[in-house]
Amino acid sequence: MTLNVQFSDTPKRWTIFEGPLNDAFKAQGLDVDLSTDHAPETVDYVVYSPKGPVQDFTPYTNCKAVMSLWAGVEKVVGNDTITQPLTRMVDDGLSEGMREWVTGHVLRHHLDTDLDVNRAPGDWTPHMPPLASERGVTILGLGELGQACAETLLPLGFPITGWSRTQKDIEGITCLSGDDGLIEALKRAEILVLLLPDTPATTNIINPETLALLPDDAVIINPGRGPLIDDDALLAALDLGKIKHATLDVFRVEPLPEDHPYWHHDRVTVTPHIAAETRPTTSARVIAENIRRGEAGEPFLYLADRDQGY
Repeated sequence: MTLNVQFSDTPKRWTIFEGPLNDAFKAQGLDVDLSTDHAPETVDYVVYSPKGPVQDFTPYTNCKAVMSLWAGVEKVVGNDTITQPLTRMVDDGLSEGMREWVTGHVLRHHLDTDLDVNRAPGDWTPHMPPLASERGVTILGLGELGQACAETLLPLGFPITGWSRTQKDIEGITCLSGDDGLIEALKRAEILVLLLPDTPATTNIINPETLALLPDDAVIINPGRGPLIDDDALLAALDLGKIKHATLDVFRVEPLPEDHPYWHHDRVTVTPHIAAETRPTTSARVIAENIRRGEAGEPFLYLADRDQGY
């Protein structure tokens, strides 16, 4: 039986994903008609992006699952028209990209590489960073991406503290949870990495009170979600010198407006939401595996928790 799979993303992404998705379906032995314009009532599965045209799922009366191409589902998890299972994107390409980006920027700040990049001719002033074993790194968020980053940094010698809403147990990492755990995690954070989901409970988790808990001259790295940070509070902490630097990849409004203070602050590095892109080849395999599971009556991988919002 041919399965109708609706691709709902931008036209540009269709040109990028069409081939890898069809290849992945073929590798799974699935007979799939992948299209952007199936009649809604004929669709078996929707491959979804918040930037795509399908936002009202009411007409998709026979759809068995909605499969997000994004790791974060906060933009869709509250959509009441989705009555089918909703899956998140968790794939090796996302994890590998995030590990590399986070590790690169942790090392950049640990080694004070910016000092050398911006060194004036003739400036031979030495600077000696502490060893990794002397620099505490805290990761807020110990989901798939947070755990991947923690396990990559650990062999480099950094003492890693992780915080999550629910208690985790990861070998070699100090895992904390709850309000008291958050306070302790922030106090240890000479370098703070934000990898929490965007939920009402995490909005503005970096605010005047939590910023005050960080060690002086702490660095903040945010490849997670823009709303995790109270922007005004972070800018004030940077201006006061409490926070040494912030490297930010995600923002409340994207693209970040040209007149935003982050662009013009000498203690802020802006990157254009590049830390972990959904990669067509690896994500297509995840989509194909989940469709195979759906057809075989097996549980879907990476179901969104609608009560928790991610």
